[in-house]
Amino acid sequence: MHGKKGSIEINILPATKTKQPEFGKKFDNKALSCKAWIWSVWEFCKEDTNRVKFAFKVGIAVLLVSLLILVQAPYEIFGTNIIWSILTVAIMFEYTVGATFNRGFNRALGSLLAGILAIAVAQLALRSGRIAEPIIIGISIFFIGTITSFMKLWPSLVPYEYGFRVILFTFCLIIVSGYRMGNPIRTAMDRLYSIAIGGFVAVLVNVLVFPIWAGEQLHKELVKCFDSVADSLEECVKKYLEDDGLDHPEFSKTIMDEFPDEPAYQRCKTTLNSSAKLETLANSAKWEPPHGRFRHFFYPWSEYVKVVVVLRYCAYEVMALHGVLHSEIQAPFNLRITFQSEIQDATKQAAEIMRRLGKDIGDMKRSLKTSILKKVHSSTERLQRAIDMHSYLLTSNYDPHDNISKPLPSLSHTLSSNLYDLSNQSPDFDSNSVEKNLNPIAQNMPSGTLPPAQAESYHEMMRKQSRRLHSWPSREVDAFEEDGNLGTDFLPRMRALESTAALSLATFTSLLIEFVARLDHLVEAVDELSKKAKFKHENA
Repeated sequence: MHGKKGSIEINILPATKTKQPEFGKKFDNKALSCKAWIWSVWEFCKEDTNRVKFAFKVGIAVLLVSLLILVQAPYEIFGTNIIWSILTVAIMFEYTVGATFNRGFNRALGSLLAGILAIAVAQLALRSGRIAEPIIIGISIFFIGTITSFMKLWPSLVPYEYGFRVILFTFCLIIVSGYRMGNPIRTAMDRLYSIAIGGFVAVLVNVLVFPIWAGEQLHKELVKCFDSVADSLEECVKKYLEDDGLDHPEFSKTIMDEFPDEPAYQRCKTTLNSSAKLETLANSAKWEPPHGRFRHFFYPWSEYVKVVVVLRYCAYEVMALHGVLHSEIQAPFNLRITFQSEIQDATKQAAEIMRRLGKDIGDMKRSLKTSILKKVHSSTERLQRAIDMHSYLLTSNYDPHDNISKPLPSLSHTLSSNLYDLSNQSPDFDSNSVEKNLNPIAQNMPSGTLPPAQAESYHEMMRKQSRRLHSWPSREVDAFEEDGNLGTDFLPRMRALESTAALSLATFTSLLIEFVARLDHLVEAVDELSKKAKFKHENA
């Protein structure tokens, strides 16, 4: 009680902010995660619509064989053994038609051999008496398991590994269940019928309902690989000639990120990783009947594998070029642009022939590429002559600041840009003070010139700045320069370090020339494929 008599003051505590229930927050998070999951599923399906078709076909095949159990008449004939047809569809149904045929062949041959062996061993065990019967069955299971497991590891029998696995588990299930049920022949025949029904349904649905041909997939993937390598080559050379070294990321960071800002590099890397996939598609395509554009028997799918092998070696060179682009040892930018026109010309011609080869395969046409090869070789020879004529630029005796033949930016542009760089690197550096010191002297000099003393200090400043930006290792050179300890014994070592940085340009150009040299082998492989595949002939 405060204030006047009889008055009552009621102190109401301020309402504290009650904690909101987390149910709504959790519900929102679940809604967002559900929406993100649906969007990721949509993107996954849109990336390759065949995935939806494949899932749809598997559902149809499983439904058809399940009707044999759901309908009374087939179930009375086969009994519980009809379940083997469902297992056969689930195991045998593959993404492509060729892979399904391959799996079906292994399944059929393995089941047939396992059934014959199981019937033979069961008859022998029955005639041996009740005591010897389980012993013979156990010994046969041991030998079948040992032999099949050893044979599927044999190099020439690796493609039939699934067949040996089928022999093992089919033999064991038939002979053990036949031993308990007392009629192994009847059990084996019922299960073989069920397996045959399941295999027939799987093949029929896969061929007739939205067929996905392994040969067509291989053909498209190979064409895509050619375009990916060409795009990656052009992107790498473009970045190498445009990168001035001022904003070069750390080497360890780029390795960890795997150059995420270069989509063409990622596609080239995918090309290297897809070699096993393409070989698998080629093996599956061998099992497919003539179809679509591939209408003649014994289509040379093995030639596709040979082209993939040669293309993979070309992709290795492009990956090596990307490694030089992102290495710590970098040639100065003004040295790189000395050979800019020759490098761009060779790159353009090489990428053009890569895309031309991919287009010829995609269109299934055979064209003469003599003129294109001559252009590629002539551009490469010009690059080699340019390297030979300007080889002094890549030696330790060359000083880029004392040679007037080297393409350098204008003096005013260089001065302004380097003053800007120095002002950013040193907080105590005042560009205005430098301009004030230069202006009184520069006013009395002719336009476009600097006094000798000022020009000498300017060139010394440019020398230091250039080494900080481009030379490797920069810290060691800067330390000796700032301490004034550049003795005669250290000069050869410093020159060697500068020459090492310049030689990275020689490494880049030699890798580019090696890439062009491998194009000859790639053209030969594509020509051999076009001959054996009977591509339509077309003059270039």
